[in-house]
Amino acid sequence: MGAWAEGGRGEPVLPIPRDPGQDPGKVALGARLFQDPRLSADNTLSCASCHRLAEGGADGLARSVGVGGALGPIKAPTVYNSGFNLTQFWDGRAASLEAQVAGPIHNPLEMASNWAQVLGKLRADPGYPAQFAALYPDGLTPANIEDAIAAFERSLVTPDSPLDLWLAGDATALTPQALRGYRLFKSYGCVACHQGVNLGGNLYQRMGALGDYFGDRGTVVGPADLGRFNVTGDPEDRHLFKVPGLRLAALTPPYFHDGSAPTLEEAIRVMARYQLGRTIPPGDMADIAAFLRSAVGRHPLLTP
Repeated sequence: MGAWAEGGRGEPVLPIPRDPGQDPGKVALGARLFQDPRLSADNTLSCASCHRLAEGGADGLARSVGVGGALGPIKAPTVYNSGFNLTQFWDGRAASLEAQVAGPIHNPLEMASNWAQVLGKLRADPGYPAQFAALYPDGLTPANIEDAIAAFERSLVTPDSPLDLWLAGDATALTPQALRGYRLFKSYGCVACHQGVNLGGNLYQRMGALGDYFGDRGTVVGPADLGRFNVTGDPEDRHLFKVPGLRLAALTPPYFHDGSAPTLEEAIRVMARYQLGRTIPPGDMADIAAFLRSAVGRHPLLTP
């Protein structure tokens, strides 16, 4: 079990707080915007198209599909618990959820729109101008659209998982297999990168730290594989990615930025090989997978 003590305090994993602390009016407005396809150029694609809230907050694809069938270069991460991440996007190019909003709207492979188009459509709506005016002194603006969507996204927390209940002191909340998996998750070293409230999302790590992941993958290394290098231009940041949070990993295959691992067990095997330099036996992989399934909590929009 390494140096981590069990039983609440001293754990490297923290429970998800039940109250996200967001303004209910902004959350309601952000929820409406999140579902509104008018944010896209041809009114066909909303934020929810790639972040399906009933299905774990992602789209189940290795590469997301944008306006007109445009194929994006990377897998959409879950939007649940994203407020706990240190930055947004795999390469961390957005410092906040507010800063993240403009990216998909303007990306030609995603919504392919711009603020002028979006504002024109929303101002013509019979409800939006008044709803914005009630919440923001300056009404309907790009910054306020970003703020409302970010408030909604911060409300997408998934507390009360079996893991959370166990962390809060319920010794019976985890099954024996999930508890074995948690101990293995710590002893193998997975917890070095996947800890905190979101089981990750709070640091960067190189994909292939202890093995040639991209060479062994057998496909061409593209711009999306370069990670933080695309943001900083620093050669030291090649293949450096924000470590994903694993709270809903059991619901969001395929895995990694390239969607190359189709199952949770395969993702565990690949992580062990290329990030830890280890081989994990099938029985241990099954136990770790059971632990990750125990990390899935609750939200009214998330289908059990």
